[in-house]
Amino acid sequence: MAEGAGGAVPETSAGAGARGLTYPLGEPPAPGEAVEAARGVLWLRLPLPMALNHVNLYAIRDGEGWAVVDTGLDTPPSRDAWEAALAGPLEGRPVTRVICTHMHPDHLGLVGWLCERFKAPLLMSRLEYVTGRMLVADTGRPAPQEGIDFFRSTGWSDEQIERYRAEFGRFGRAVSPLPQAYTRLADGDVLTIGADDWTVVVGSGHSPEHVCLWRRSDDVFIAGDQILPRISSNVSVWPTEPLQDPLDDWMRSLDRLEALLPETTFVLPSHGEPFYGVRERLGALRRGHEVSLKRLERRLAEPRRAIDVFSSLFARPVGDGILGMATGESVAHLNYLAGQGRARRETDASGVVWWTATGPVEGGEEDLEKAS
Repeated sequence: MAEGAGGAVPETSAGAGARGLTYPLGEPPAPGEAVEAARGVLWLRLPLPMALNHVNLYAIRDGEGWAVVDTGLDTPPSRDAWEAALAGPLEGRPVTRVICTHMHPDHLGLVGWLCERFKAPLLMSRLEYVTGRMLVADTGRPAPQEGIDFFRSTGWSDEQIERYRAEFGRFGRAVSPLPQAYTRLADGDVLTIGADDWTVVVGSGHSPEHVCLWRRSDDVFIAGDQILPRISSNVSVWPTEPLQDPLDDWMRSLDRLEALLPETTFVLPSHGEPFYGVRERLGALRRGHEVSLKRLERRLAEPRRAIDVFSSLFARPVGDGILGMATGESVAHLNYLAGQGRARRETDASGVVWWTATGPVEGGEEDLEKAS
């Protein structure tokens, strides 16, 4: 899997759906169709060729056209679904601007195609735009030595390293040529779309500078991957920043969103169905990660590599297709423990990193299960 590709890993304890959520819109729209999710906001869904088999997009009425939030992968089924949606529920009206929540291909993939087709501007945060441009530029390049060293340090075999070499640069293969200019979005910006104001709320952890949109007048929140109802977003460390602590960024973002958003918020996520119950969901995500971290700490009573602790984090086996994301998430949890002084790393003569807990963990497995 290409660096920063996002997507789904096997469900962690943080991914279990929270109690108390309600889903008022019923069945999701088929590709090319739309459901009115809120006043002036259409919910569209495109297929993805992976275990996480869909991505939600939103079209906001913008005068005589539509402001589009996210675009799907650049694949023939996605383009076909867009053609049907543009001619059908979008009524042949133009796309006035394209807003991209973050740079993962299922969100960024058709940005360039739509912007070029409608001569529409692209709106993104700076880190998401620059990172997306960087990853697209990897297409056709050989795998860097830094990437090889990183994954070898986690315990990958020679065969797995060779697969990484062969698959490196896949990110750009599902992304249409990106616009060479964009309009920067920053936390706290206010976009007027149609007659309504939408406040930009930035989160991090899943991606560097993830944009959400909040219509304060009726508490509609387009969440992207920052709040999902049934799965937890992938939070990973990648070879470009091997000592990064994205899980700390993620946990801080959860805290901020819980303090910011009222219980009446209607969340429009990128995967799953729009829902009420944002406080319950944010609390469940936080508790899930805390339980995973305690379980991981117990596992580190003896030295372990990153690939040795998957069973402490994921509810299902990790196959080759998601090994990169699962490894990145494993390292993210280990780096978080190290940052809190709860684990230490040691590198052996072959470059493999071994992790050990710095102290005992209170409570047994039964306590952890109750907490989750």
